[in-house]
Amino acid sequence: MTIYLFLVVIQLFGGESQSDVPLVVPLNEYENSILDSGGKLLKEQAALDIHFYELDLTIDPFDSTIGGSVLMHSRVLHETDTYIAHLDTVFDVHHVYYHSDDTSVMLPLDFTHADGLVIARLPEVSVPGSALMITVIYSGRPRMAPNPPWEGGFTWSWTNDGKPWIGVSCQVNGADIWWPVKDHPSDRPDSVSLKFTVPESVTAVSNGVLRSVEQRSQGTNTFHWSTNYPISNYAVTVNIGPYVELERSYESVTGETFPIHFWALPEHKDKAYQLLDQIEHQMRFLEDLLGPYPYQNEKYGVVEAPFFGMEHQTIIAYGAGYENDTVFDTDSGFDDLHHHELSHEWWGNFVTVYDWKDFWIHEGFGTYMQPLYAEHLHGNEQYRYFMKRLYQRILNNIPIAPGESRTTREMFEGRDIYMKGAWVLHTLRKLIGDETFFMALREMLYPHTTEQQHKALVSARFTDTQEFIRTVENLTGQKLDWFFTTYLRYSDLPILEKRWDHDSLILSWSTPSNDEFPMPVEVCDGKHCTTVIPDGKTPLTIQYSDKLVIDPNNKVLRSKLYH
Repeated sequence: MTIYLFLVVIQLFGGESQSDVPLVVPLNEYENSILDSGGKLLKEQAALDIHFYELDLTIDPFDSTIGGSVLMHSRVLHETDTYIAHLDTVFDVHHVYYHSDDTSVMLPLDFTHADGLVIARLPEVSVPGSALMITVIYSGRPRMAPNPPWEGGFTWSWTNDGKPWIGVSCQVNGADIWWPVKDHPSDRPDSVSLKFTVPESVTAVSNGVLRSVEQRSQGTNTFHWSTNYPISNYAVTVNIGPYVELERSYESVTGETFPIHFWALPEHKDKAYQLLDQIEHQMRFLEDLLGPYPYQNEKYGVVEAPFFGMEHQTIIAYGAGYENDTVFDTDSGFDDLHHHELSHEWWGNFVTVYDWKDFWIHEGFGTYMQPLYAEHLHGNEQYRYFMKRLYQRILNNIPIAPGESRTTREMFEGRDIYMKGAWVLHTLRKLIGDETFFMALREMLYPHTTEQQHKALVSARFTDTQEFIRTVENLTGQKLDWFFTTYLRYSDLPILEKRWDHDSLILSWSTPSNDEFPMPVEVCDGKHCTTVIPDGKTPLTIQYSDKLVIDPNNKVLRSKLYH
């Protein structure tokens, strides 16, 4: 098989080595799956750096259809004579237009739409350094989400008083489930304009800032939103309903203020006000822990959704019913669904992986923020209980950072990127200490900057597992490949084995790689506690074997931890 690896892809990711960039393949070797995202990147798509989309869609809740136009602006990085977008097969593509140098002139292109790809031949070869603008006109009835947000699509529902209540979720499936897009995490637009025409009885809520509301035709309004921050395609969204809007002004750790908005159904207005108190407290915790909220120039928004939840950038979908502990069932006394989605504004939206093989940086890091918050609220015992509950959900069925390109669906199998990812961070924290661990989190988000300098940063950036490993190793001065290889590259957990030689205990590690694993563990015999590195050779004298406890505080992720 011929493999194409382009320097442009390396440029997109800040000079990563070729082994760390997405696999680029020609069309005849491309294996497309309509209902997931990422994986191999088409060479025609790798040739374009897309920096802007404009969506102008009419959404009709009465027949469950959407339709309109999507305009794409891109910079050409490698010579190409073809434009390719992903778009679900349930839609009809009516026209594909090429914009000439005079942007008012739109030339119709010949195109095909099959197997989830819109392929259009350009009128001339686009050369590096040039601009390419394409508009796709389409319409249809998008897939209904069978189990949102995990199995996505549109959720069409109605409020108790008969008003439309609509949401869309597409993290696993990809944004092409509702608009034509380059469905790959390696290329985020710098900005997006979003226009949604909906019945006048409802409000359309989306990313960024509301620019205008206009009556486009009788009985409908067009809501124009836009964001000027880089944004992942799956984080672009719209929610529609008869919302009441609540707003508070929040003072950031930077000393600046930005708005917190909550769009709630009218009958839940009082509950939404109460949740706003939690939102402010959770925001302060995460800012103190991780650094400033990244999108202060726009907003932090929450919108009540007809499904459980999703981390859409600056406008998270919330559907936990205004109840605490609905995600992890730990009796920690806070809305863990909201906290999880809020954490994604840092882990996933601000710092984003360019290939889903490193998806644990979104979900594992995001999940670990909840036990940290439980610890902040209630202390160490609640933190330890939270971690136990997470451990009980680990399946150990896939490596959580496999090293080779993956799709979303491949990485969501079993959800170990959530629970096991959080446990890897817990174990790393106990290994390197709180000060270094929390410094590493800050470095991953705001490298080499102070809070006052954060605005000078690129508003969002790409990362991967290797960067996290480098960050930790630089801070500790240690080589920790043994740690990360064992926990991230294999599905099975290490096993702590013990055997007795008379009154002496001998501990050893067994790992799936059979490599050295110098993980220290604490051993207590009722009178003395000592920390050892199990090597299978060194005997430990145990005075009270009936009181023997190994790793009494459950610091180390391993097989049969709670058995």
